[in-house]
Amino acid sequence: MLVDRPPRERAPGAAALPDRRAVRAAGLLASAAILALVALASIAMGAKDLSPAQVWHGLFQDSGRYGDVVVGERLSRTVLGLLAGAALGLAGAVLQALTRNPLADPGLLGINAGASAAVVTALTYFGVTSLSGYVWFAFLGAAAVGALVWFLGGGRGATPVRLALAGTAISAALYGYLQAVMITDGAALGRMRFWTVGSLASAGDGTLTQVLPFLAAGTVLALLLARPLNALAMGDDTARALGARPHRTRALAMLAATVLCGAATAACGPIVFVGLMVPHAVRSFTGPDLRWILPYAALLAPVLLLGADVVGRIAARPAELQVGVVTAIIGGPVFILLVRRRRTARL
Repeated sequence: MLVDRPPRERAPGAAALPDRRAVRAAGLLASAAILALVALASIAMGAKDLSPAQVWHGLFQDSGRYGDVVVGERLSRTVLGLLAGAALGLAGAVLQALTRNPLADPGLLGINAGASAAVVTALTYFGVTSLSGYVWFAFLGAAAVGALVWFLGGGRGATPVRLALAGTAISAALYGYLQAVMITDGAALGRMRFWTVGSLASAGDGTLTQVLPFLAAGTVLALLLARPLNALAMGDDTARALGARPHRTRALAMLAATVLCGAATAACGPIVFVGLMVPHAVRSFTGPDLRWILPYAALLAPVLLLGADVVGRIAARPAELQVGVVTAIIGGPVFILLVRRRRTARL
């Protein structure tokens, strides 16, 4: 005898899960479209604005005046902004997951301070004045401080609190060294003034080819760490039960953040706020899953960086404001608003 069975009830939220994934995927496409528009604006806007037709001619047809402006100056600057912004966004997201601190940024672990101290040393004591020379000092300084923070934080037994404390202590010591050198050496102060603010103007000096391998390697490593870091967020015991290795995951996360932030800082200077605000803002609509946070951060951090660079070029025509200044001016109030909304939502 055949008996009609009642339809199986769907678990609460089961139907919403695919929809939520679809919304997130659509958000990634929208973020990519926004990034493309901002990149086009970065090429078209500057001391003198170019029309879309002039940009097209400069990119594909004209090797004369428009080609010199578009290809020779603005295109490489835009590409550097895309790469450095993605690196800072990924580094910030990885460090926030590693330290379990939504307000963490690359400066928390001393990476920016290490790069800055190395550049000051190269300028003052080794006579290095070209970007192609001190870019390697910046990267090595960031890598050395990253390794030192890992060692002082406990090595294989490192914890988020120990890493943050070690990074804060080393940053304080290195910034004291920076101030001492620049106060006693006026020439070093003059040479460092432009770099320490943060700028994309160095893109035409072969910077891209020097930092691209490091940025590519750091990006791949960061994306591969999404699942292990998700498991680590639930505690070491749970992470081991899920097949993750907490000590190795922390070491690789430190390596990825150091490579990404070190290369970006070496190329552009210590640009603040991008690695702090963007992953924090992204988490508010993606949730804690790093499989979504990392791609969103890689797309939206360049939007902030290139947008700030465009604003700096327009606001001070025919001169320009360095992008590091603009990110601090724009980002500070926005971040305060995000924090206040988060706090209000919890009340």
